[in-house]
Amino acid sequence: MPIERKRVHCFVDGFNLYHAIKALGPTANHLKWLDLWKLATAFIVPSQEQLTGVSYFTAFATWIPDAYARHRTYIKALESSGVTTVIGRFKRKEKSCPQCNKKIPSHEEKESDVSFGIYIVHQAHIDGFDKAFIITADSDFLPVIKLVSEYFPKKEIHLLIPPGRYKTSRDLRNSIKSSKIKRKHLENNLFPERVRNDSGDIITRPEKYQPLLQE
Repeated sequence: MPIERKRVHCFVDGFNLYHAIKALGPTANHLKWLDLWKLATAFIVPSQEQLTGVSYFTAFATWIPDAYARHRTYIKALESSGVTTVIGRFKRKEKSCPQCNKKIPSHEEKESDVSFGIYIVHQAHIDGFDKAFIITADSDFLPVIKLVSEYFPKKEIHLLIPPGRYKTSRDLRNSIKSSKIKRKHLENNLFPERVRNDSGDIITRPEKYQPLLQE
């Protein structure tokens, strides 16, 4: 009789992962064209586990047209692979310049962090997974992880730490099992240059995400 495999759902803190990749420098821009379903699958034990869902939490920087366009293209690629996207929003605010005391326009991300935590708890409550991969290094999510572990002790929580964020994730690492997402994991799990969705539409990798040619 075949062994029933654990259902794994991957929850992705989009901004935490994005900024970790951005910190790798301009030669890593192509790594932003990342296939999250394939990335999560790379951490699965196939004989014991199956990936049943990936949820990606983010928000659009609508005031930066080029970045907004790239992000929308990336969302389309993710959705074509089966990823569920949860879109928050940015709220415009002003902050004071420490040198001149003038007010500077700024934006603060809203909703996606709250949605991230609520969605994990909700999925645990409705028995939506046996094991959760959580891609983040943000210790603000530690209370959510502790809550799930306390009230749903049979649910496994496994932290996948974005590249370069190992030290800053200490509080999370001390609480749950964790693995590093290394650069090789990103390199090995990118979308192809062109992705076709279920409607037959072609989604093309943004020019800024093209790999740099090595001389």
